[in-house]
Amino acid sequence: MKYDYFIADVFTSKLFNGAQIAVFPTAEGLNAETMQLIARELNLSETIFIFHPLIGELNRRMRIFSPFKEIDFAGHPTIAAAYVLGLCGDIALTDPVTTVCIEQNAGSIEANISSVDGKPTFIQFSRTVTPIIDRFAPTDEELISFLGLQQSELDHHKYSPRLVSCGFPYLVVPVWNYDSVRKARFNFAAWSQSVAPQTAAQEILLFAPKSPFQDADFNARILGSRIGLYEDPPIGSAMPAFCAYLCSFEHTRKGTHTFAVDRGDANNRRSVINLEMDNKQEANLTVRIGGQAVLAGKGEIYVPE
Repeated sequence: MKYDYFIADVFTSKLFNGAQIAVFPTAEGLNAETMQLIARELNLSETIFIFHPLIGELNRRMRIFSPFKEIDFAGHPTIAAAYVLGLCGDIALTDPVTTVCIEQNAGSIEANISSVDGKPTFIQFSRTVTPIIDRFAPTDEELISFLGLQQSELDHHKYSPRLVSCGFPYLVVPVWNYDSVRKARFNFAAWSQSVAPQTAAQEILLFAPKSPFQDADFNARILGSRIGLYEDPPIGSAMPAFCAYLCSFEHTRKGTHTFAVDRGDANNRRSVINLEMDNKQEANLTVRIGGQAVLAGKGEIYVPE
C-alpha cells in the first residue's frame, strides 16, 4: 500500500530552518508497529500520522513517533499537522481563522489556523498547565562546571535558576547573553557529581533575555545527558515550563504577556516560537503557542500488505 507524506519546516518562515516534521495526512490502515518502523525509516525528530474519526468534521486523531518511541504530546507536531492539513486541502480554509481539534495521546488540542486565500499562514494552539516550581538549584560552581561557562555569565539579578515541571522537569538556568547560550557545552561527569540529578531535572533549559534577531525577545537551548554535545534540539515542548518559570517571579506582572523565543542561529536551523501567557498568579497557567511553517517536500512510502 502507498501512503503520501509531507515534510514541513516548523516554527519558521524560511525553508531549511526550524524543525523538520513528517506528516502523513491519511494514515488509516497503519498500526503502531508499522508507524514506528516508518518513523525510524524517515529518521526525523518526529513523524505524525493523522486519522479521521467518524464524528466531527474538524476533528482529527494524531499519533506522534520519534525514531525510537511513541510520544504522547509535542508542540512542533501540532503546528505541523494543522499546517499540512490546511495546505493539502484535508481541512478547507474558507474563513480567515479555522479551528481544528487534534486529539493526541495526552488529550485534545484546539489549533487555530490563520489563512490567506485558503493557504495557512500561522497556527496557534493553547495549553493549560499546572506547573510545579522548586527554587532549590545547584550552586553556581556546579552550574558552570556542567555548562562549561564562567560564573560571571550567570544571571542572578532579574532571574535565578529554578526547577520547573509541567509534566517533564527542566532545570531552567538564566544567563546574561546570547553568546553564552550558544557556546555552552554539557559536561556529563560534572553533572553526575552535582546535586542536579537529585532535583529530578531531566534536562537543562538555558536561556538569555536577549537575541540578536529583532523578531525574538529570548533565546533558549536545551542541554542534557541524552542530548549530543553539539545538538540543539527543538524547544517547543519546554515552552509551557518556560512560561511558568517567568510567572514565578514577582516582577512579572499579572495580565497577558506576548513575546517570542528563538532557538538556534542563522546557521543552525533557527526557530521562532510566539507565545502568549495569562499570568493570573494562580495554580493553573494558560499558554498559547504559535508559529509559522513552510513545506519542504512531499513523497510516498510503500508498506507491504
